[in-house]
Amino acid sequence: MNNFEVFNETEYDIDLEEIKNLLNYALKYKKIKNTEFNIIFVDSETIREINRDYRGIDRETDVISFALEDDNSFPTGDVRVLGDIYISVPKMKAQAIEYKTGEKRECAFLVIHGLLHLLGYDHMTEEEEKIMFGEQEAILNGYGIKR
Repeated sequence: MNNFEVFNETEYDIDLEEIKNLLNYALKYKKIKNTEFNIIFVDSETIREINRDYRGIDRETDVISFALEDDNSFPTGDVRVLGDIYISVPKMKAQAIEYKTGEKRECAFLVIHGLLHLLGYDHMTEEEEKIMFGEQEAILNGYGIKR
């Protein structure tokens, strides 16, 4: 069983039920079971502080994932504690306009992007990016959120 929480720490309206449905679909699609993680929607200043304090980059970003499995000091057992995903709602809204994707798709993209990072995917090389972005598109398309 997967156990995750979705928090909205902003004044913006986020459809948390839709996010939970998307996450349940993605976890089933990836055949992932027995996990725990959180998704936290935050404002621009909060994500900038997180980015500065933990990544040394003093600017706003769209999504940051803290994958606990990257750190071997966390015990592994029956439940995989994946970590936390922080998503900037103002950045997501701005990107939805910039990329002409709409807020629903941009939000879903960032949620799945963050989840895949927690699951060990990355996009540091061209090959990794092709794999990760292919998975993102497959999940989003399968769920019914198309470009």
